[in-house]
Amino acid sequence: MRGRLLDLKSAAEHALVDENELKHCAQRGEIESVKRGDDWYFEHRTLDEWAQRNLLASSKKDVDVAESALTDRRRRATQETFSIADLFPPSGITLDLRAKAKAGAIRDMTDLAVATGLVYDDEGLYAELVAREDAAPTAVGMGAAFLHPRYHDPYFFEETFIGYGRAQRPIFFGAPDGEGTRHFFIVCSTDHETHLHILARLAVLAHGTNLLERLDAATVKEDVTTAIRECEEEYAK
Repeated sequence: MRGRLLDLKSAAEHALVDENELKHCAQRGEIESVKRGDDWYFEHRTLDEWAQRNLLASSKKDVDVAESALTDRRRRATQETFSIADLFPPSGITLDLRAKAKAGAIRDMTDLAVATGLVYDDEGLYAELVAREDAAPTAVGMGAAFLHPRYHDPYFFEETFIGYGRAQRPIFFGAPDGEGTRHFFIVCSTDHETHLHILARLAVLAHGTNLLERLDAATVKEDVTTAIRECEEEYAK
C-alpha cells in the first residue's frame, strides 16, 4: 500500500462515515487497509475511491446526512454558501446526447467535458471514467448517473466544474432500479472534499426534488442551470 496513510479516526472523518462502520468494512475486506496491532490504517487515494462508491450506494437518509455534514463543514471553513449551479459552464451542457449504449455515453460525456477547455488529459479522463464504471456503476436510479474518475487526480482539470448531458433516449447504465439512464452528469473536481460534496448534492437533488422532471422539460441550456439553482434553493429550505 503506497501513499499517505490515515488512521481510523481520521479516515472515518475524511470519508464521512462512523468509525465502527469503516472498521467493519476493513475487517470484511470491502476496503483495502493495513492493521498494525489494534490500529487500522487507510491509504488516502484508496479511501477517496471507496468513499465515492459508498456515498452513491447509501440510502437517501444517509446521503442527506452526508450532504448536510459537508455543507456545515464548508460553511465553518469558508463562511460561504455552496452552490453546484455555479459549476456548469455553458460549453459543458448538451440536451442532445446521441449515444445509444454505455460505452458511447462515456465517450460523449468525456468529449463534453473536453469541450469546456478545462481538461488537461483527455484520454486519461476517459480511461478513469471507464475504470470507475467497471468498478461500480455511477447510475443511481430514477434516470440519473454521476460519472467521475475512479481515482481523484487534481491534475486532470484546470478548475472544478460539472458537465451535463441529456440523452435522446434512455441508456442502460447499470442503475439499481434496472431502468435506463437519460440524465448524465460528469463531476470534474480538483479536490476530494468538493468532489464528494458535489456527488452528495447531486444525489439529494435527484432524489429529493423534482430536478429530473425539470431537466426532462428543459429546452435550452439555461434551463439546466436555472432548474439546478431553484432546486438547490428548495432543498435548502
